[in-house]
Amino acid sequence: MTIRLTVAQALVRFLAVQYSERDGERRRLIGATWGIFGHGNVAGIGQALVEYAGVMPYHQGRNEQSMVHAAVGYARQSGRLATHAVTTSIGPGATNLVTGAALATVNHLPVLLLPGDVFATRPADPVLQQLEVPYAGDVSVNDTLRPVSRYFDRITRPEALVPAALRAMRVLTDPVETGAVTLALPQDVQAEAYEWPEEFFAERVWTVRRPGTDPAELARAARAVRQARRPLVVAGGGVRHSRAEAALAAFASATGIPVASTQAGKGSLRYDHPQDVGGIGHTGTATADELARTADLVIGVGTRFTDFTTASGTLFQHPDVRFLHLNIAPYDAHKLAALPLVADARTGLDELTGALAAYRAGGAYVDEYTEGKARWERRVDACFAAEPTARPTQPQVIGALDALVDESDIVVNAAGSLPGDLHKLWRARSSDQYHLEYGYSCMGYEIPAALGVKLAAPERNVWALVGDGTYLMMPTELVTAVQEGVAIKVLLVQNHGYASIGGLSEAVGGERFGTAYRFRNEEGTYSGAPLPVDLAANAASLGMRVLRAGTTGELRAALAEARAADTPTCVYVETETSDTVSGAPEAQAWWDVPVAATATRTAAVTAREQYERHVSTRRRHL
Repeated sequence: MTIRLTVAQALVRFLAVQYSERDGERRRLIGATWGIFGHGNVAGIGQALVEYAGVMPYHQGRNEQSMVHAAVGYARQSGRLATHAVTTSIGPGATNLVTGAALATVNHLPVLLLPGDVFATRPADPVLQQLEVPYAGDVSVNDTLRPVSRYFDRITRPEALVPAALRAMRVLTDPVETGAVTLALPQDVQAEAYEWPEEFFAERVWTVRRPGTDPAELARAARAVRQARRPLVVAGGGVRHSRAEAALAAFASATGIPVASTQAGKGSLRYDHPQDVGGIGHTGTATADELARTADLVIGVGTRFTDFTTASGTLFQHPDVRFLHLNIAPYDAHKLAALPLVADARTGLDELTGALAAYRAGGAYVDEYTEGKARWERRVDACFAAEPTARPTQPQVIGALDALVDESDIVVNAAGSLPGDLHKLWRARSSDQYHLEYGYSCMGYEIPAALGVKLAAPERNVWALVGDGTYLMMPTELVTAVQEGVAIKVLLVQNHGYASIGGLSEAVGGERFGTAYRFRNEEGTYSGAPLPVDLAANAASLGMRVLRAGTTGELRAALAEARAADTPTCVYVETETSDTVSGAPEAQAWWDVPVAATATRTAAVTAREQYERHVSTRRRHL
C-alpha cells in the first residue's frame, strides 16, 4: 500500500513517529520544528507543518542561528535522546545555520537541519538568492554545511528521501557520530508528490547503545590504576551524555581518586562530594591544576582533552605521567598516547569499579586534596563576599545567584569572561545545573539555548547568564520567549565591552585594542567615555520584564523576584571593574595564544618573553 504525499509532508509525517530508547526510556526523537519561512521552504515544509500541526509542534524563531542553539539546548537537556528540527529558506537563511551546526557537531549534540535549496529541475536558473558556481552546477550555499555536519544529503528526487531520512535518524542517535545532520531540500522537490510505502511511516525506535569494555583493555586499565600513586580523574561532557554521574560518584567514593572536571563535565559530581576538586585547566581551580601537575595517571572519562583542559600541553608535568581514556569514541580514547578503554561512560565506570575491588588511593594523597579543596572553597567565599550597598564585581554577581539557587535551577552560559569565573567559582548542586557550552564557546548561544532548555524542562528555573558583548550579538529570541510565555530568567551583566578578550589582549601584548565599548579619544582609540547604551531598555522593548540592580543588595532582591516570576524576566546589573576591587582568582594554568614574534611596543615585547617561557614547558605525551 502507498500514500500520496509531497516530499515535505512525507518528511514531517516520518519525523513525527521516530523515537529513541535507552535503558528502557523511550523519547520522541524530534520533539518540534523551529522555522523561519522564505520562498525556499514556505510552500514545502511550511505547508507540511500546517498539514500536520496536530503531530509536529512548531516554534517561530527570529534568527536561524539562534534556532539551532535552541534545538541544541533542548537536546543537551534531554540527554541527547531528543532534539528539534530547524527549517530555513535558501540563501542567507541557510548559511545562517552554519555556526549553530558547527556548535552542535563540536559538542556531539544532535540537531536536524532542513534548509531549502535551489530548484533541482532548474526551470528558474539562477533563482533568487542562488549562488552561481561556474565550475559546478550541483553546488549551492548549503554545501557550506557539509564540513560542520555529521551527515549531509541533498534530496534531488522524492524517492531519495527514504534512505536519507533513515540514515539521518541513525546518525542523530549514534552516541559516537551524533551532531548536526543536514537534509538539503530543493524547493521544487519539497512540493512534489510521490507514492510513499506505508512502511515508511511506521513507528521506529532507535536504540542508543551502551557498549561495554573489551576484557583485555579493562584488565590493562585496572592494572594501570593499581600501579598509580597519584591518579586523577578528568570528567568531561561524556559523563553527562551517558547519564554516568552516579557511576562516577560510586567510582570516586570506592577508590578515593579525586575528580576534576572540564567545562562540559562540571557537575558530574556535586561540588560538595569529597572527591570533587573542581574545574581543571586554564579556567580551573588551583587544587585541580596542582593535582594535574603531579598526577602519574590521568583517567579521562568522556573528554576530548582540548587545549583549555591540558593548558595547551603544559599541565601534566609528572615525568612518568600516563593516560587512561574511557571514551565511547575510539578517536578520543587514543589521544595523548593513552591506554584506551573504549566503552560507554556509565558501563565502563561500572566495570572499572568492579575490577578495582579493594583498591583505595593512599591516605596521605586523600588528605592532600581534601585540604586543597577546603582552601579553594575559602577563596570562593572571599570572592563572593560583598557589601550590600556597593556595586558588585562579576564574581559577586555569580555569588549572589549561587546563594539563591537550589539543585532545581539550571545556569546556561557559553562565552566571554563568565565561563572562566563560573568554572572556578560555581558550586554545582546537580548533574545538569551547569550548562556551559565551551566546545565552540559561541557568543549568542545563551538566550536561545536557555529557551530550548526550558522547553525540555518546563518545571525548572533556567537562567541565561549573558554579558553585554554576547547580548548585543543575539538578543532576538527574547521575543520568542515572550511570545511563547517561556519563563526564562536572563541575568544581563554590563561591563562595557569584551571583558574576556580585553584581558587576553592585555596579556599577549595587544593592549586591549578594540575590546572596549567606548567612544574614541583624541588619539583615535576606544578609551573614551562608555557608550550611552541602555541594554535594560532594549530588553524591555523586546517584551521582557526587566529588574534593574545598582548594588549587591538590590541584585539579591532582584534575583529572588526573578526566580519567583512566571513570566520571562531579565535582571540587569552593571559590574564594578576597578582594579582596586577583588575579582576572580587569576588563571591557574596557561593557554597558548601566540604572541607577536617581533614588535617595537613594550607590551608585546614583554608578552613574547613570557610566552617563550611557557612554550618551553610544553610536552608531547608519547
